[in-house]
Amino acid sequence: MRTPGRTAVWSLALFVLLAFVVTVSAAVGPVWIPPAEVARVLLNAVAVPTAVELSGAAMDVTTRPLFRFRVSGLQEQIVMRIRLPRILLAAVVGFALAAAGTIMQGIFRNPMADPSIIGVSSGAAVGAVGFIVLGTTLPFGLGLRGAAFVGALAAAFGVYLIATENGRTPVATLLLAGVAVQTFLGAIVSFLLLNAGESIRRALYWLMGHLKGAAWPDVWSSLTLVAVPFALLMLYTRDLNVMLLGEEDARSLGIEVKRTKRVLLALSALATAAGVAVAGIIGFVGLIVPHVMRLLVGPDHRILLPTSALAGASFLVATDTLARSGSTELPVGIVTAALGAPFFLYLLRKREVHEL
Repeated sequence: MRTPGRTAVWSLALFVLLAFVVTVSAAVGPVWIPPAEVARVLLNAVAVPTAVELSGAAMDVTTRPLFRFRVSGLQEQIVMRIRLPRILLAAVVGFALAAAGTIMQGIFRNPMADPSIIGVSSGAAVGAVGFIVLGTTLPFGLGLRGAAFVGALAAAFGVYLIATENGRTPVATLLLAGVAVQTFLGAIVSFLLLNAGESIRRALYWLMGHLKGAAWPDVWSSLTLVAVPFALLMLYTRDLNVMLLGEEDARSLGIEVKRTKRVLLALSALATAAGVAVAGIIGFVGLIVPHVMRLLVGPDHRILLPTSALAGASFLVATDTLARSGSTELPVGIVTAALGAPFFLYLLRKREVHEL
């Protein structure tokens, strides 16, 4: 099957999986709602435009429901106002982290690379914990998530600038710069926590990664910040495939390696920052999912990037459902770490055996 056909088949299958996981997740909670009822609520929310009116610079779109199923008003409120925003935010964050992880593993040509390798998560932690502990008023009305987003981007571009010399950014230097910056930022976070006082609980909870309290504005803002870089990343999948052959071979085939690397790193950092800013530090999604999907669909990034992103969305929705299913709700970052750490050790062991 040609690449577009394989991409369409895999993407459709993973989209169906995502729809199934979202439906089951929306059924789980203190009040159990049958999945069939959840499906009816979700289908009732599907609307189609019927008329468009222009009044000056504003545009008013009239819609009507595509389906009309009878549902309980209470169950509809629980699904649409309480559970669905959190579930969709988990899907967006998982989508972003898995897509960024796929790009990072391609750039570094290493299946153990993940989005945090260039300091995005550490920068977000400094921004968020600093905002919580210091309680300072930021310009432009930036709150906790704005501080985390700015910190993430600042750290990523700081790592890039440190690793760049004479217009060149060697992958090995970028990796070492990322490790050094992460260590330094980790020290700053530790210092802030030592002086956190009563705000330490809130800071630690953010660092563990959670999706509690998600609302529809969070979903729409995160979706916008993730969709744009992802669409641009898809335009570079062929170039990334060529770069897997080596930078010298890529140059000989007409790829502008320096420019492509900069763009890929910037877009990956933006997508990761958008996810981390609203959910805190959620590790291993960008490590586990791209590696598994690479085993299933192969190394062609034209297929691997969209399928990894969709699989990442399903994975984080499923793990967040697991995190809130017990008698005590856990931060989702704890669950992903519990699943990801053994998988990371498996990758490490497999790599050592292969090298022997």
